[in-house]
Amino acid sequence: MIKLDGTYLEGGGQIIRTALALSVLTRKPFEITSIRKGRPKPGLKNQHLHCVKALQQLCSAKVDGAHLGSESLTFYPDNIQAKNIEIDIGTAGSITLLLQAVLLPCLFANRKFTLKIKGGTDVRWAMPYDFFKEVLVPQIKKYADIQVSLIKRGYYPKGGGEVELKIKPLYKTSDFSTFEEFWGFLKKEDKKIMLTEQGSLQQIKGVSHASKNLEQGEVAERQAKAADVSLSQFKAPIHIRTEYNDALCSGSGITVYAICSEELEKNPVILGGDALGEKGKMAENIGREAANNLIKQIISDAAVDEHMADNLIPFLGLFGGEIKVADITAHTKTNIYTTEKFLGKIFKVDKANDMISA
Repeated sequence: MIKLDGTYLEGGGQIIRTALALSVLTRKPFEITSIRKGRPKPGLKNQHLHCVKALQQLCSAKVDGAHLGSESLTFYPDNIQAKNIEIDIGTAGSITLLLQAVLLPCLFANRKFTLKIKGGTDVRWAMPYDFFKEVLVPQIKKYADIQVSLIKRGYYPKGGGEVELKIKPLYKTSDFSTFEEFWGFLKKEDKKIMLTEQGSLQQIKGVSHASKNLEQGEVAERQAKAADVSLSQFKAPIHIRTEYNDALCSGSGITVYAICSEELEKNPVILGGDALGEKGKMAENIGREAANNLIKQIISDAAVDEHMADNLIPFLGLFGGEIKVADITAHTKTNIYTTEKFLGKIFKVDKANDMISA
């Protein structure tokens, strides 16, 4: 039984999500205590429970402590059995945060299947949908055929967004009697993550979006224009498209990303920056905020932005490789801690050069 301390470093839901993903994949049970102990409202929130329930479906797990406010959880996984899963978080709980728990084991399930998730697509403290699709997904396409579709945007507080993923695994845990055999096979496949050099900036793209009730105020266009002006300091083509959506409540946001790979399919180097609209916040300020977030990543000379790094840690642990990140954050260190609980002491962190290897 793997024991996890829920108060480690940032002490949030990250530990639970990564532990669930790796538990299902490695077939190792775990127990976590002091869940989100330092938060104003400790314990499991609604979105965490949906992570647990989704993975429980995926591998017929036995679970203790899965209720709102629970500060401890024990999870006993069984073998992965891919099945079409529909999840309705029921609030504006983040779809992409839920995917941090669900996606990894799904990539190595026994057959092709579909995930449909309802909740928040663009909410605070979480990766926006467009960042997930345009920055993260290109990195994991070497492990599975994955198609991501936005059905509907969902903003805080009502949510109601919907995302669909169709996943066809290229490597299946069901082909091996133990996880150790499977892991040994993965290592031989030479699918390492090697992101150590930023390369030269090829182009900047983005999506500026808003709910339809903000169309008359040209919110999406104003966000996009402000971002474009700020990013024009770089000598690269810029294209930020705009869109309006039928959403359950008002909201807006913008994601911009820099493509630094000449051969995008072979080794994608993509850096992201984003910002969300808020009541009383000028659309121009939202656009500039997203642009400044991206500029920070570009001038860092890193190949992985600070928000992407923690998402790559489990894959780095499984396949090996090396990444140069803009900043080794508490979230990244937390994921290293959690991943090593399941895979052993495998990471080397060079703080002076912001390099992480496995």
